[in-house]
Amino acid sequence: MSEFEGIYTIWLREAKRYIRYKSRIITAIFTPLLWLVVFGMGLGSAIRFGGNFGGYQSFIYPGIISQTILFTCVMAGIGIIIDKQYGFLKEIMVAPLSRTSIIFGKAIGISTGAILQAIILLLLSFVVGVKMTPFIFLEALVVCIVISIGFSGLGLFIASFMDSMEGFNLVMSFVILPIFLLSGALFPLNNLPNWLSFIVYLDPLTYGVDALRGIILGHSIMPVEIGVGVSLLFAVVMILVSAIVFTKKEQNLM
Repeated sequence: MSEFEGIYTIWLREAKRYIRYKSRIITAIFTPLLWLVVFGMGLGSAIRFGGNFGGYQSFIYPGIISQTILFTCVMAGIGIIIDKQYGFLKEIMVAPLSRTSIIFGKAIGISTGAILQAIILLLLSFVVGVKMTPFIFLEALVVCIVISIGFSGLGLFIASFMDSMEGFNLVMSFVILPIFLLSGALFPLNNLPNWLSFIVYLDPLTYGVDALRGIILGHSIMPVEIGVGVSLLFAVVMILVSAIVFTKKEQNLM
């Protein structure tokens, strides 16, 4: 089996596992729409939101897309725990594949579900009054793919240390929400206190949100190239680090 065949097989399994649960797809789309419509309209009507974003709903739109990707990808790491419990992970680990290929296959498989949700949200841009052209759509989709691979790697990295879904859910409570809330998805990045600004720029999702905002709304704090570059670097690092962790823990799985 070649590396590409192995990556494809692992990707196909993860993608099929996600697509089979159609209720999960519906829920994953309903939640961000609820944020956009209820939270966006409710808070947007309560504050005077300046800038060239077209209103508060439009401003949080790229952030909610990123939130959907974050939640889907990181929580999908639970699949690793299930594979451990049922022994499937042992079968993968004895396959003639590099650990990097195994992690990458799982990451892009998990990312597939997140990308499907992102595509639907991008097509629903009219709900918040955002104009979506084919070129903007393709550019935004590329950024979404990069973001999803990075946070799929993060989910796999965290799950590699967990032995139960209860422990994973506990860790997620201290990972997902801080990453989302500190990413600038719900507030502008300018005029922040120095200490908060420092923390915000340590958040890898900040760069993905800002890049999406620059592409979709034409307004970003950083150049889009920097946002995409940092997001891509984060994705590569998380895949490599997850592969290293899986290699170290291989003896415990065998």
